[in-house]
Amino acid sequence: MKFIHTADWQLGMTRHFLNPEAQARFSQARLDAIRGIGQLAVEEGCEFVVVCGDVFESNQIDRQVLTRAFDAVAATPGVTFCLLPGNHDPLDAASIYISNSFRERKPENVVVLEGNEPFNVADGVELLAAPWTSKRPLVDLVDRASELAGPSDALRVVVGHGALDSRSPDSADPSLISLSRLEARIREGEIHYVALGDRHSTTDEGSSGRIWYSGAPEPTDYVEVDPGNVLLVELDADRCTVESRRVGTWAFERVERQLSSEADIEMLESLLDTVTEKERTVLKLALIGQVTLAQHDRLDRLLEHCTDRFAAVEAWERRSDLHVLPDDAEAETFGLSGFAAEALGELRKLGQSSDDAEAAEARDAIALLYRLTRSAS
Repeated sequence: MKFIHTADWQLGMTRHFLNPEAQARFSQARLDAIRGIGQLAVEEGCEFVVVCGDVFESNQIDRQVLTRAFDAVAATPGVTFCLLPGNHDPLDAASIYISNSFRERKPENVVVLEGNEPFNVADGVELLAAPWTSKRPLVDLVDRASELAGPSDALRVVVGHGALDSRSPDSADPSLISLSRLEARIREGEIHYVALGDRHSTTDEGSSGRIWYSGAPEPTDYVEVDPGNVLLVELDADRCTVESRRVGTWAFERVERQLSSEADIEMLESLLDTVTEKERTVLKLALIGQVTLAQHDRLDRLLEHCTDRFAAVEAWERRSDLHVLPDDAEAETFGLSGFAAEALGELRKLGQSSDDAEAAEARDAIALLYRLTRSAS
C-alpha cells in the first residue's frame, strides 16, 4: 500500500518582504506544488494523500485562494486528498472547513478528517486522525486518537499535527505529542505509521522509521532544514519504506561575507551569480567588515542589481556589521575646504567611535556627503 504524506501547505500565506509580483509567484508555486503532489500520486499508484494540518494559512483566507486550491486538487480526481485541520486552520466555530464556500466548492476527492473515528481510506487501511478544534489543545491529540480507536486488523496510519515532546523545551505544554507512547504503540502493532505536520523540515523521528514530519512542500523561512519535500510511503504490517520526493521550487538562502577590499566584493558578486533560480530565491545578507566609500558605492549598485534579479533581498541586521569610512585619498577628493573640511575630519573620527549609534550616524553622514560631492562634480 502506497500513499503520500504532506503537510503545512499554508495556502494564502503572505510574506512582508515580497513585492506584489513576487508574492503572486510565491502563491502560485504553492498551488503548483499541489498539482505536482497529485501527479506524483498517480505516477506511483497511490490512492490517497494525507495533508497533516495547516492546509490553509488561517480560517480567514480569500475565497479565490480556496477556489484555486480546489482546482489544483481536482486535477487528479482519482486521488483522495485527506485534509487535517491544524493550529493555523482549526476546526472551530469560524473554521474554513465548515464555511459555505468550502462545502459548496469542495471536489469529490477531498475529505476533511474532522473526527477521531477510524476512517477507511482504502481496502484494509484506516486513518486515525487528530484534528485541532482550537488554537490551544489541552491534551495530546495524537495519543488520544490512537487510544480511542480500539483494536483492528487494518493497517493504521495516524494523522497528526504539532510538536513532539522530544523537541520542545516547554515540558508543561499539554498539547505536546508523546514520542515514547507512539513508539510503544508501533511496537505493539496498534499503529503502523505516524504522519505528522507542523515542523516544516523533513524529519525522521524516533528509532522505528515509522514516525515522520513530511515538511512543507514549499519553503517558508531560512531556518527550515530540507523543506520542499513530500514523503512517498510504502507500508505493510511488517515493512515501512519512506522516500523523500522534491516538489518545491523556492529557496531561502542566508549569505555571510567579510568585506574589506575590492576583491571581497568581486567574490561576493561571483557567489551571488552562481545562485540558480534567482527569481524564486529569497536572499538574506550579513555583511561584516570595513569598506571605503567607493567600495560601498559599488556594493550598493551590486545589491540594487540583486534586488531586481532575486525574489527578495533582505539585510540580516542581527549579524551585519559593515563600516563605511573614506580612506585618505578619498577624503582629499571630496574637494572640501574650511569649515566643511573640518566637519569631514570630525565625522571620520566619530565614525570610529566606541559608541555604536554615534559611529553609525557619522558613517551615514560621510556616505551622504560623498554622494553629494560626487553628484555636484
